[in-house]
Amino acid sequence: MAGAGLRLVQKVSSTRAFAKVAPHFIPAMDRTVHRLTRGKVLPSARMLPGVILTARGAKSGVPRRTPLACMPEEGGRSWVLVGSNFGRPGHPAWTVNLLADPEVEVNWRGTDIPVRARLLSGEERAEVWAAALRFWPPYAAYQARVEREIRLFRLERRG
Repeated sequence: MAGAGLRLVQKVSSTRAFAKVAPHFIPAMDRTVHRLTRGKVLPSARMLPGVILTARGAKSGVPRRTPLACMPEEGGRSWVLVGSNFGRPGHPAWTVNLLADPEVEVNWRGTDIPVRARLLSGEERAEVWAAALRFWPPYAAYQARVEREIRLFRLERRG
């Protein structure tokens, strides 16, 4: 997506209305299409690169599959996940799961990859946050709507 289309999507995704609807619609659509195409298609990746994160529930221990936008790094060796929750209050559940057990898996372009998640802080977080804002400017609107600091995680390949 480029030019005017991308700017329109960014403007719409920065709205409170989008924040109310998107968390219910986009992940369900992504999970369904991803499953039906055996990992070949992730609809939201038409806007932003995306992964399917598989992490164990912090309380239940049950594997949870969550489609997420990501910022790929280092030629597919690592990914940054932004816990924006579309600018809604509260950290998204998947961030709690990563804090409880950072040994997870991502499906990147149809391939399952074991990774370790690391919560970013300090100067490293500041640098990655600046890169994330260049990558997807609506993150600034999400941060402005919430009092919490949006969590950033770097996922690095294991082994």
